Amino acid sequence: MSHDHSHAAANRKRLGIAFGITFTILLAEVIGAVWTGSLSLLVDAGHMLTDTVGLFMALVATHLTLRPPTTKRTWGLHRAEVLAAGAQATVLFGVGVFALVEGVRRLMEPAEIESTGLLIFGIVGLAGNLISLAVLSGGKDSNLNMRAAFLEVLNDALGSVAVIVSAIIIATTGWAYADSIAGMLIALLILPRALMIFRESTSILLESTPSGVDLEEVRQHIMALPHVIAVHDLHASQISSTLPTLSAHVVIDDSCFRDFHAPQILDSLQECVRDDFGIEHATFQLEPASHSVHEFTVHD
Repeated sequence: MSHDHSHAAANRKRLGIAFGITFTILLAEVIGAVWTGSLSLLVDAGHMLTDTVGLFMALVATHLTLRPPTTKRTWGLHRAEVLAAGAQATVLFGVGVFALVEGVRRLMEPAEIESTGLLIFGIVGLAGNLISLAVLSGGKDSNLNMRAAFLEVLNDALGSVAVIVSAIIIATTGWAYADSIAGMLIALLILPRALMIFRESTSILLESTPSGVDLEEVRQHIMALPHVIAVHDLHASQISSTLPTLSAHVVIDDSCFRDFHAPQILDSLQECVRDDFGIEHATFQLEPASHSVHEFTVHD
């Protein structure tokens, strides 16, 4: 099993545990929201529902990335990770908007809240979220899919804190507006994260240049190598959040093809983009200067 596959297998196990915990909390919060009449608990339950679905999608996507490439899908199913993250973000954004609208409505028409039950379910939710965070923390930096899952659970934990605080305020002061305000705060935690993940996943799907890679800097590094005359059709994109790729046409001295020096230049190009820019999958087309007349279209 490759290094990447072992990471994916470990992430699949982490996601499976987090999914089981989150689904259990979801059931508890739905019961609690019906019992207490709390908006903050209802919104958090809605948040948990999207996170349960999101974790399930993340789990399926991680499983799919383990499948080997085929002649029809030469990159395998690595893009499943990106699609899952984008879907999670879209659904999560919808929940956030609903929570804000419902929060404003409840500020105008506050509901009766059962504070004791609200506190109990808030504590149960927080405990489960903290366990899930501990499970997912080991893989949160491995790819966009895992980062989205970790952030979902993190915001769940913050939402549970808001529920607990609102329960305490209602129990001690009787101020029912605390529940609506807590629900809106949870929504404000959800929206920026949903937009961030959606932007990242969309950027990958549009094959934008990977974050942190400056193509002009790449061009300068390549041009600094011996025997390189020019670089054109330089492109960089990402298959998934952990798989950046680069391709370029590199014009070198004609003599390099006569004295068999071209293979050494190819090695230097691969080492350049790997060591300086962290791109291990790079494809270069080496061309003699005389080849320019055969280029149909050149994209700088």
